[in-house]
Amino acid sequence: MKRPKIRDDLALMEGYHSPQVDVDVRLNTNESPVPPPIAWRDALAAEISQLEWHRYPERSATALREGLAEQYGVDPSMVFAANGSNEILQSLLLAYGGPGRSAAVFEPTYALHSHISRVSGTAVIDGERGPDFMLDVAEVNRVLDLEPDVVFLCSPNNPTGMVESQALVRYVAQRAAEIGSLVIVDEAYGQFAQWSAVELVDEDAPVVVSRTFSKTWSMAAARLGYVIAPTWVVQAIESVVLPYHLDAAKQAAGRLALRFVDDMHERVKQLVSERERLQAAMGRLPLQQWESGANFVLFRPTAMDGNDVWQALLEHSVLVRNCASWPRLDGCLRVTVGTPGENDAFLRALTEILSA
Repeated sequence: MKRPKIRDDLALMEGYHSPQVDVDVRLNTNESPVPPPIAWRDALAAEISQLEWHRYPERSATALREGLAEQYGVDPSMVFAANGSNEILQSLLLAYGGPGRSAAVFEPTYALHSHISRVSGTAVIDGERGPDFMLDVAEVNRVLDLEPDVVFLCSPNNPTGMVESQALVRYVAQRAAEIGSLVIVDEAYGQFAQWSAVELVDEDAPVVVSRTFSKTWSMAAARLGYVIAPTWVVQAIESVVLPYHLDAAKQAAGRLALRFVDDMHERVKQLVSERERLQAAMGRLPLQQWESGANFVLFRPTAMDGNDVWQALLEHSVLVRNCASWPRLDGCLRVTVGTPGENDAFLRALTEILSA
């Protein structure tokens, strides 16, 4: 049989994967360390038991979008929900990227920004962060002078954890409006930050903010995300997304979660407290770390090779994300903030390894 050929530009491209290893302490994928409230699970189970499984879901996810709009103080026409924030990003690139167009990223950052761009046939313009992993205005201007069709910002940035300044994001939005670019602010960890670019979303500004239920809402298994955007961007997304793309169970899960917003904020508060405790303890070890505004910490051992530390942690049944071979992140590892017990186990193992 003569097999069909994959697209030439995809032939050498690897997918995006995180190791799924059976360990006692899993701190590698920035998930919430605790489940959603039992009351939410009970309410969802009751609603699912009443679903008309032989019928298509409500196509526009109206109730979910209305609930999110109320939370953010915007009109429902400025909200769109999808299968994780990654489908949001993919839909935006299908609408505003594609062959002959380009997307700008500032490395190191979330790998799927460039990956989804390339999958959609969008050329990638690589901008560079400074040695401290912060964005420099001169570099931002260099990239924007190339007039990308899409500009990705990530705040807090994954994997560095740093929050972009409000002034910088406003500046990028202003430049984007002048050259006709769409600014996508990825706020997957936005609830951990002190400010949100949602306040910049306006009908006359080319700014959208993507968020997810996976992290602070403890719903990674649901794969549910959303975007706050001008109505004309939402309309563009609706023109490229597949029909009935968001199933009824997922819509119910998100809509019911919004009843428990106080629980979500309490989880965020606890995780921030644990993150601060974790970073204080790590500050006494031979490693370099970066201040985080998310639920994870990027660090680089100074006395050992990062790959060796990752393997040693795995032998202690602690799994963190190995970034040691990633471009611009030589020797770095990233640890998700877990429960107090999980964080203690990580610190004990890391201390033993780095002291050996």
